Amino acid sequence: MRINILTIFPEMFSGFISVGIVGRAVSNGFVEFKFVNIRDFATDHYGSVDDYPYGGGSGMVMRVDVVHRALSSIDEPGYRVLTSPKGEVFNQKIAEELKEKDTLTFICGRYKGIDARIEVFVDRVLSTGDFILSGGEVAAMTMVDAIVRLLPGVVGKEDSVNTDSFVSGLLEPPLFTRPREYMGMKVPEVLLSGNHESIRRWRIREALRITMERRPELLDKLEMDDEMKRMLTDLKKEKGDEGD
Repeated sequence: MRINILTIFPEMFSGFISVGIVGRAVSNGFVEFKFVNIRDFATDHYGSVDDYPYGGGSGMVMRVDVVHRALSSIDEPGYRVLTSPKGEVFNQKIAEELKEKDTLTFICGRYKGIDARIEVFVDRVLSTGDFILSGGEVAAMTMVDAIVRLLPGVVGKEDSVNTDSFVSGLLEPPLFTRPREYMGMKVPEVLLSGNHESIRRWRIREALRITMERRPELLDKLEMDDEMKRMLTDLKKEKGDEGD
């Protein structure tokens, strides 16, 4: 996969592409990055990329002509993504979709954002959530990390990726490792039992429980078999909620 990043701060990505899973993906040839400094396409010797908004108001807006020239400098931009708090909220399903692209280009805005006309030149506008960041770079890193780790061969054990939170539609069940007991807190006995069926059922039930408590809206979209439906009914009864 090839990933292009348009930004006024390419140096922000130096550590990101050098360590961890993304760093290994680069070292092993699974992904290649190209960074385009938007300032290189400014029309003045100051490297200006922004201007005052038409109609008045506070803040500065990135110029569409400058950003578009930067985008046009890439011979094969592939699937073009604009990071913006006004975009569709990025999630695991979108990560799965984007991992199938041969080339991705992320456009990182700054200041109050980019002139709205830039959306004519992109395929999708994506957000990382209902909050404001200083710029699109951190959002792009978040999306890229989620996508790259899904590429075949990047993560050593594919099962580790397949059991992550959201992949099954549920949050991941609680995880435990050594020591067996710490400050009076013990690892659940079922996980030490060696009974694979009991462990499987415990993990499903705990995934349902933690999802119900922290992200109940995910259950509305979940396709459940009879076993999961029974478990969820029992959990709701324990909580004192008799609703569906």
